[in-house]
Amino acid sequence: MRWSQVTHAGRVRPSNEDFVSVCPDLGFFAVADGMGGHQAGEVASRQALQTLERFLRTYLSGCADAGVVLAEGVQEANRVVYQMSLNYPGCRGMGTTLSAVLIRDRRLYLAHVGDSRIYLLQKGRIAQLTEDHSAVQDLVRNGGLTEDQARQHPYRHVLTRALGVEPLVEVDTARLALQPQDLILLCTDGLSGLLDEEELSRIVYAFDRPDQAVSALVEQALARGGTDNISVVLVAVS
Repeated sequence: MRWSQVTHAGRVRPSNEDFVSVCPDLGFFAVADGMGGHQAGEVASRQALQTLERFLRTYLSGCADAGVVLAEGVQEANRVVYQMSLNYPGCRGMGTTLSAVLIRDRRLYLAHVGDSRIYLLQKGRIAQLTEDHSAVQDLVRNGGLTEDQARQHPYRHVLTRALGVEPLVEVDTARLALQPQDLILLCTDGLSGLLDEEELSRIVYAFDRPDQAVSALVEQALARGGTDNISVVLVAVS
């Protein structure tokens, strides 16, 4: 595998509440977009991914089903963030999105909460593997909005599901077989909210190296205004 990642505060937000985790030895890659005042969002995203990484390092070895361990690790991350929100006044009400993959023996296992995204780019095509847990996405699903309208909607950041806001969280999971030359793109909505699928695909396929592609993606999001924190991970399957 080859991979690259970048996280950027953008042009508007005073701080970066995104967090990225890249552990190629585990085949683990993830992004999280925190929410909460007084930098609590930054705490939530960091704690969620650090907890998940520790859980995987403890329980993944020798386990027959990596997907089950990943989902259980997300629940543990939820528990840790939720307890912190109860125990520390400065963390009250914090939460985070979390989108993560494990890549093992050319199989991909994913776990997802919130509106960060995971895409599969395969043979020149792009497919979104996750569904946004947001009020606007519910309207799109029911035919009330188009994708373009959703991208501009004033309530596009309102989540219907997030990690750390309740004792338990519903986690979307999936697994699929990978092929050589497949690309996995994980990103927060600072990227996907400004670039559509066609643009993401065109930029990624314009470069031979993941680091060049992620840099170009962030540059394009900044050129569109950089209205949110931007985090991107791109993994190329050998």
